[in-house]
Amino acid sequence: MTRERSRRTLRRRDRNALIAVSLTALSLTASGCVVVHGEREMLPATTRAEAAKALTQFTDAYNRADKAYDRSLDADRVTGALADIDGARLKAGHANSPSGNANHTPLTLTDAEFTIPKKAGWPRWFVADAKGNKGGGNARWLLVFTRDDLGKPWQVAYLTLIAAGDVPQFKKDKDGWAEAVSADSTQLAVPPAGLSKEYAAYLKNGGKAFADGRNTSGWRADRKQLASKPGLVRQYIDQPLTRGDYAPLALRTADGGALVFFTTHHYEKQTAAAGTSVPVANKDVQALTKGEVKQSLTLELVSNEAALDPAGSGQVSILGRVQGLTAAQGE
Repeated sequence: MTRERSRRTLRRRDRNALIAVSLTALSLTASGCVVVHGEREMLPATTRAEAAKALTQFTDAYNRADKAYDRSLDADRVTGALADIDGARLKAGHANSPSGNANHTPLTLTDAEFTIPKKAGWPRWFVADAKGNKGGGNARWLLVFTRDDLGKPWQVAYLTLIAAGDVPQFKKDKDGWAEAVSADSTQLAVPPAGLSKEYAAYLKNGGKAFADGRNTSGWRADRKQLASKPGLVRQYIDQPLTRGDYAPLALRTADGGALVFFTTHHYEKQTAAAGTSVPVANKDVQALTKGEVKQSLTLELVSNEAALDPAGSGQVSILGRVQGLTAAQGE
């Protein structure tokens, strides 16, 4: 009798396990999120409906966090460069206005278009291109959503603003899915994996890798002008940032090149002459500063860029850049 009961128990467990697997498969099928050998199969990163839902969820969380100056309210919707940049902004805002943002204006993103690549493996990612009510009249907000597991929420890793006419056309297949470009691709002027390092080197030494513009030759000229003013010296250090959630992501453009999103890390040290002091610009900088500012102030910044990387050879164009102060140290 004992053996028979054991056999019946095992059979029930097997049936229950089979039912559980079947229900799980049915649930995934109904949600449109089945991944079959996702590490090998070329699959769209998501559906267009899910991409639109992710954009709405991000916007709602962003607005809640901005209104309350509480970075915990959108922490599960941001990652990488955007988490650093906007997280520091919210931290400073809370320090200066613990009761919340009295000047809060909700962000609205309309006329959204979604570029969703087919790719194998994780992370999955896609780009939302929308018109925002902030940041300039004709600016398009490009948000790169990523996730590295089916059970995790979509998070925005990159956010850049680009003039409407500068957003490139992307290569798409007959079903409208885009093509992701591998980080080590040698078909481009600069492999996406090398763009952060190349940009950091360019800011220090110049060169021909990048086309002239506000975020290349213009930025270098601004730094040169500010480097040495009466009573105050500025020094700059630029570093690549490519690990983990800062990894570059690239989409194939219709002309064979790629639009690449990447991150860089910057330091600016301001040193005052003897007998003078470093001016601390505003309350937000003060809120993020550790130590006492006597003779020097070192600003730490994170920047995320969107660059047009041509096929074969040629100069890379920086189409947009968003930068934010993340920390400061007084000495």
